[in-house]
Amino acid sequence: MPRLFTAVQRAAILGTAAAGFVLSGCSESTSSPSRVSAPDAASLSQSPDIMDQTGRHVFHTKQWFENEARQNPGDARPGGGGGGTNTGIYYHGGLVLGGGTNVATIYWAVDQIYPGGTAADKSGGNSLDASVVGDFLRSLGDSPYFKINSTYTDANGAPISSRVTYTQTWAPTAGAPSPTSSISDAQMVALLQSGFNSTALTYDESTLYAIFTKDKANLGGGFGTQYCAYHYHGTVMISGVPRTVLYAAMPYDAAYPGACTNGTKSPNNDVGADAEVNTLAHEIEETTTDGMGTAWWDHRGYENADKCAWTWGTTYTTANGGKANMKLGTRDYLVQQNWLNVGSGGCALKVP
Repeated sequence: MPRLFTAVQRAAILGTAAAGFVLSGCSESTSSPSRVSAPDAASLSQSPDIMDQTGRHVFHTKQWFENEARQNPGDARPGGGGGGTNTGIYYHGGLVLGGGTNVATIYWAVDQIYPGGTAADKSGGNSLDASVVGDFLRSLGDSPYFKINSTYTDANGAPISSRVTYTQTWAPTAGAPSPTSSISDAQMVALLQSGFNSTALTYDESTLYAIFTKDKANLGGGFGTQYCAYHYHGTVMISGVPRTVLYAAMPYDAAYPGACTNGTKSPNNDVGADAEVNTLAHEIEETTTDGMGTAWWDHRGYENADKCAWTWGTTYTTANGGKANMKLGTRDYLVQQNWLNVGSGGCALKVP
């Protein structure tokens, strides 16, 4: 298991410069939620966050969260709400994608990862991706579920936009990892750089570049044993200028069903893709509200989706006998709840 940093150490790792990198843009018309003061540094230093030794924001396995719940029985969820007007999560001044979140998919494999997905070595608009993952991304923005993120604010107190736009897709085969490969963050950033250099990808500071792989290809070194996905950032050169790129490591969660899937029947008859949309939603909402680890997190360092990890709310049975808790577009999905930043806070599937 990776070493955990305290919330105070989190700020030291990332530095204060990131706090000025706040993308606000247009905001929702809903009223801004009440904001509360962050706890003092002394209280923050008592609890670990879920950044590993590199500063990556990891989405731990089900077992990790179960162990945390046993060790912290006083929290309904790790770092749960504080009651009254204290929602249990605080803004620390850093990066949020306030004007909306763009998502690009990078399917890094020798052939298709998900049925209907982007064809090998093709790149372009999201219409190339007819997979369950692609359908999910086209339906996520402004959904009742993603509007939970609009209960969070930018540095000016304006609600974060609930817009999510699937802007581009790329399916490179060069250097595609084998089922037993361990892929470093440097290799993932180099892959993105190659995409920008070749124009297979377009750089945008408000884009989360989601990198998917097949089988047990070990993105980051701890897949399946420590975590199921994570979001992070790196530096790329764009027209000779160093720029920050936001990305998510999205290994094939169905390769570790005991650790990284819910274990119920797939609602879309695609076990791999249905498992992946859950972790993908987690990484998108955390990148939106805490892109560099300097914005929204609680007294334990948990980001919004961490506080509700592996919880589903009300579920229903789909026509094929699968389990789901939301319908987006024409498909049913089983996606974890997110932390609602109003009132006393709580895990929810939509804003009340």
